[in-house]
This record gives sequence, C-alpha cells and structure tokens, in this order.
Amino acid sequence: MQIDILGICGSPVKGGNTEVFLSECLKATEAEGDVNTKLISLAGKDIKDCRHCNWCLRKQEENKFCAQQDDMQEIYQAMVEADAVLFASPAYIGRLSGYMACMIDRLRAFVYGNQYGGKLKNKVGGALAVAWGRNSGLETTLLSLVSAIFILGMIPVIPLASPGSPFGAAGVSSEGGTGRFNREDKLLVLRDEYGLVGARGLGKRLVEVTRLLKVGGGALSGQGR
Repeated sequence: MQIDILGICGSPVKGGNTEVFLSECLKATEAEGDVNTKLISLAGKDIKDCRHCNWCLRKQEENKFCAQQDDMQEIYQAMVEADAVLFASPAYIGRLSGYMACMIDRLRAFVYGNQYGGKLKNKVGGALAVAWGRNSGLETTLLSLVSAIFILGMIPVIPLASPGSPFGAAGVSSEGGTGRFNREDKLLVLRDEYGLVGARGLGKRLVEVTRLLKVGGGALSGQGR
C-alpha cells in the first residue's frame, strides 16, 4: 500500500537545521517502503497573512481554496493529495516561527471552507521543532503545531518509546543544546543523536498509523457493497 507524505518546513533558512531535521524524519518514512515524500520549504515563498475575509466560507470552488492568490495554492493542493503531513518549525522567542504561523493561519480554508472544510479530516499529522538551546521553546512550539493538527481534524502521532518531547520530535542546533556555536558546522542538529532518534521514530510511527487508517477506511467503505 503506497502512502504519500508531505513535510512542510517553516524556517526562513533554506537547507538549515530545521529542514535537515525534517528530512531525516522523511527518510525514516521512506525506509518503511512504498512511501512517497515531498518537502515544501516556506523559505522565499510569498504567503500573505490570513485576512479573515470569510471568502472561503462561501465562495470556494474546485482547486480554488482562498481569495488570495499566492504560493499557498501549491501548499493547499499538496495537503489535499497527501495522506499525512509533517509540520516542522524552528523555535523563535519560545514559539513557532512567523513563517509557519502565517501558513497555519491560512489553513482556515480547510476548517471553514464551503467546499474544502474538513478536507484534512483523518489525515495523520506530526510535529517537529528545532531550537538553539535545550530550554528555548521546543515544547511550546510543538504544542502550537499539535493544536493546529487537532483543529484541522487530523490525527496527531508522536514517536513512541523514543527520547525527547512527548509532543513530537525535538532537536537542538547547538552543541549539546548548550548554545555553543561551531563555525565549522552549521548543521549541528545532525549531531543531536537524541533528537534524531525522536525524528526517525516519528517518521516510523506516522507511516504505521497512516497505513492502519487507510486499511480501516477501505474496509469501512466496502461494508455497504
């Protein structure tokens, strides 16, 4: 059974610690077999703030999710096509990045939309966060992402029997999470073995639950035949 997994990176840094942390999680999903992955970085994308104009409540049409025409169109379409979505954000001032917050606000179109409202229901979601230090907002960032997953009607998963946060995968991008900087290595999250175990565990669990839901959904749909 093939499943499609989308990863969304909410860092303004292309190829930075948050993106490579998410990539490690996606690699773990691919290792489970019959998994297609796609990674979308919000870096450099034109994503406008949600205006709460309520256009989506009344005027959505097929493949037209929002009144604003910007790079959210690609993200909307990718989320509809995916079976599961991973949300990854750096921790900024103890919470998720502005890039990720803005993108999540625009997902209002999947909550209240006259055509696409509830479209993400029962898709699987997972959260990842990367912080400079070990006490720099990892869990508050993850909780914000998990809250969005709940509101969208998705099913959140966590890395079972793995170290780190109970709300998702948490990584640090300084040496040991102490804030020590290494000019020779700008991707220190890849040295955070503790965090990487969590990211990989999250990927594996995401695939497991997604497959269970697809099999169960198929069985239920066949009951009326």
